[in-house]
Amino acid sequence: MQTTSRMFDDLARLASGAVGTAHGIKAEWENILHQRMERMVGEMNLVPREEFDAVKEMVVKLVDKVDAQAEQIAELEARLAAASASPAPAKKASGKTAARPAPKSTGKADKADD
Repeated sequence: MQTTSRMFDDLARLASGAVGTAHGIKAEWENILHQRMERMVGEMNLVPREEFDAVKEMVVKLVDKVDAQAEQIAELEARLAAASASPAPAKKASGKTAARPAPKSTGKADKADD
């Protein structure tokens, strides 16, 4: 009777050890896989989510600004077309039109810009 009990105890210990070993192997494989995935993602040069969201917000603001400027340009073009379509009243010349001579350039301002 005692031999069968001892045999079952040995089998139980063996099965328990096999399960523990299998669990350890599984954990080791998961760690290895996790490390390799992290290395691959690191080599991909991906952008963090916070930076992506910040750039996305900037793009949305710029698109809104461009749309507003496009509307403003269309309005100004319409006003310009309306102004050029209606002839402006001619101004009377006074007869005393003295043309002023243009100031002479000394070249100093041109050199300062360089």
